[in-house]
Amino acid sequence: MRAMVRALVILITLIASPLSAAAMVGGAGAASPEIARAIVLIVGSRGNFCSGVALARDLVLTAAHCVLPGADYKIVEYDSARQPQLRDVRSITAHPKFDIKTLLAHRATADVALLKLAAPLASVTPAALGGPGFTVAPADAFIVAGTGVATRGDGKSGGTVRAANLVATGRPGTLQIRLHDAATKGDKAGLGACTGDSGGPVFRIENGAPAIIGVVSWSTGPGNAGGCGGLTGVTPLTLYREWITRSAKILGNQI
Repeated sequence: MRAMVRALVILITLIASPLSAAAMVGGAGAASPEIARAIVLIVGSRGNFCSGVALARDLVLTAAHCVLPGADYKIVEYDSARQPQLRDVRSITAHPKFDIKTLLAHRATADVALLKLAAPLASVTPAALGGPGFTVAPADAFIVAGTGVATRGDGKSGGTVRAANLVATGRPGTLQIRLHDAATKGDKAGLGACTGDSGGPVFRIENGAPAIIGVVSWSTGPGNAGGCGGLTGVTPLTLYREWITRSAKILGNQI
């Protein structure tokens, strides 16, 4: 247990400094306070890290591939002195139809999970789920937020909540949405999710406020090459919203 905690402390010192460079590649700016206060950093005992969004002070939505069995996970929260503290996760509930092999093939799967925390987080302001039954058309605008790296392969460039304005491409549907930078269209390096942004929320504006419509599942480099800055793959919550609300209620949260 002590070895696991030491490993997690080393990890968060690399990626969770308040002075870290911008998360997300392509020079994304800081997220608005309204969005940033809802985002959390998830670290795993195997050295991985992901993003998540608070639906309640003790309930976090993320991607199922971020919290695979066989590892321990913690939430990073800053104390009043801006020092990172590890917060315990009491339980993890992944969607029963999630399939990791399908995800690795960049095909649609139920890549969503809920983390029930051992105690409420003092520093978060929960975000709201988007309404049911929304549709997406090419060029529709979304806000993607996360704590991932600004430079691929450089863990020290992650840890700060940043946001990118991306637009839908291709034929978006209820199973998967692909987003890209409107300025580069995925053909050249641009804004997009990268390592550590997985599980981060995707927002659209509803009634003047950001509402969660999906979570980040994968990314590519320009021209569908490996890496970041090309496409950002999103698991929309259309088919899973009822599962999320039902599971949250079982865990003691009304969202």
